[in-house]
Amino acid sequence: MFVFVNDEKIELEDESTGLDLAKKLNLTTPEKAIAMVIDGTEYDLIKKLNNNDKVEFLSFTQREGKDIFWHSSAHVLAQAVLRLYPNAKPTIGPPIENGFFYDFADLEITEEDLNKIEKEVKKIIAENLKPIRVEFKNKTEAKEAFEKNTYKKTLIDEFDEGVISAYKQGEFSDLCRGPHLTALTKIKAFKILKMSGAYWRGDSKNEMLTRIYGISFPDKNMLKDYLTFLEEAKKRDHKKIGKALSLYGFLEEAPGMPFFYPKGLYMWDTLLEYLRSLLTDKGYIEIKTPIMLKKELWQKSGHWDFYRDNMYTSVVEEKEFAIKPMNCPGCMLYYRTDMHSYRNLPLKVSEIGLVHRHEASGALNGLFRVRAFHQDDAHVFMTPDQIKDQILEILSLLETIYMTFGLSYKLELSTRPEKEKTIGTDEEWEIATKGLKDALDEWGRSYVINEGDGAFYGPKIDIHIKDALNRYWQCGTIQLDMSLPEKFDLFYIDKDGSQKRPVMIHRAILGSVERFLGILTEHFAGNFPIWLSPLPVRIIAVADRHVDYANEVCSKIKEIDIPCDVDSSNESVSKKVRNAQLLKINYMLTVGDKEVENSTIALRTRDNVVHGEMTLSKFLEKAALEKNEKSLLSPFMTSEKK
Repeated sequence: MFVFVNDEKIELEDESTGLDLAKKLNLTTPEKAIAMVIDGTEYDLIKKLNNNDKVEFLSFTQREGKDIFWHSSAHVLAQAVLRLYPNAKPTIGPPIENGFFYDFADLEITEEDLNKIEKEVKKIIAENLKPIRVEFKNKTEAKEAFEKNTYKKTLIDEFDEGVISAYKQGEFSDLCRGPHLTALTKIKAFKILKMSGAYWRGDSKNEMLTRIYGISFPDKNMLKDYLTFLEEAKKRDHKKIGKALSLYGFLEEAPGMPFFYPKGLYMWDTLLEYLRSLLTDKGYIEIKTPIMLKKELWQKSGHWDFYRDNMYTSVVEEKEFAIKPMNCPGCMLYYRTDMHSYRNLPLKVSEIGLVHRHEASGALNGLFRVRAFHQDDAHVFMTPDQIKDQILEILSLLETIYMTFGLSYKLELSTRPEKEKTIGTDEEWEIATKGLKDALDEWGRSYVINEGDGAFYGPKIDIHIKDALNRYWQCGTIQLDMSLPEKFDLFYIDKDGSQKRPVMIHRAILGSVERFLGILTEHFAGNFPIWLSPLPVRIIAVADRHVDYANEVCSKIKEIDIPCDVDSSNESVSKKVRNAQLLKINYMLTVGDKEVENSTIALRTRDNVVHGEMTLSKFLEKAALEKNEKSLLSPFMTSEKK
């Protein structure tokens, strides 16, 4: 028989499996083949192939391959736990962005027990068990197989009609749709990372379970690299850096709602001043809408029906109100305050609005997941023929901003979901999708198409930025919306005097301002460029007699709009330098007898390089240029990587 791989025709013996095909093509490691896809469905490699099958292999280098590898590893973890704690009840164990977790009921362990579980995992892997797929005739048979586990039976009851399957390895069996690894020895490195509590299905009304997190790799060096990455990530933790530098904090009185302190607020204002300057140049106008609006507005927008559980509400004078979880409806109301002509389109309206969303307490994570945050929203109203040019302008704008911080990015275009789950006509979707695609094609950067992953109201472009640790963060988004203009009956007067519905783009570049600042904190590890740093310069007076000159130097630096302060404490110079380094101050200018006499400064940079004596005018000239150009490269620091 013949099968096809990447359009190449390959001859195989009858009854051959995907594993036979992989061996013939020398794809024998997980880095090359873990599972396969035939006609859009994922299968184990042990599945028999049919004549003319078109086969695509999934490897560990792909997201889908990692998910299969990590879900197989989660089964091994559950098997190890049951060997050691037979009364435990496995619930669910999905792959996540990095690794996997498994939740257990009736399991009481401590951190000290994790090493014991990990050793048992390695024993199971060494047994080289082969996962075997088992298919049940119906739900009744499936529930009989898991009769002692009420959690599995609950899941089975909720399954849609169709094949229900499990995977068995040795004495262990777990409910699973698959596919899985062909052999557990493909797992060359396994590490349990931590444990925590988790509610069944994330609902605080349900019982608390024990969650164990882990990660695994097909190569030991991959695990070594990942653990090194985790150590570096810990050093860059924005929560720790924010506290150490007194930028922001999180208090019990307002869970999930960050406090910004003076230094953090300086960064906030500096970032938004930069953003607003770019938007002004592009012809945006800015509005500010109320934080609380009537229930009827949220019913019209659809949020009341579909987002109610995440909204904070209140009753005022016997009328229901909601604190806004999004800025969009307020902007729709603004558009309706005036008549609009095709002549004044596109109309570009920005709002840096404070929104509130109720997130589960267990999901809160510093600035990355909060309950109150500001979105740098904008809504662009236009005619259909303006779509491409406006998308290109937004792409140019976001590249300018991201490149300023040394953040590269990748693009994804998400198209129409199933037709019955969307609004708008076929023609409207075709125009909208073509507008986005034409703009991306003209932009010239590679992009991925996510078929059917658009919103119900329109296609979208998602922008994922990459930080210094090569982590991707989804921040920016460009969404075409055919829903809100319809719901709010927005129109403009066209050339022929008729009323037309405007095309509208939602766009955000920073996304959440709080989250973006958290990303920047970790990206720079707190070593901010001079234009964003809340305290880029400190003058260190050697003795009391040098304080007056230190203050003169500080005043001249402030004249070029660079924040600075003077350390006139009674500490030793070395202690003062150390204190400044802990605060990640860019430049330390020491002044003593010689500097006072020569009207100079002695420069030490954040990377602990002593540059020695130089004229103040030379320092001011270079520092001002560095700030004004928003440079990531310091003229004085060559050893510090941004």
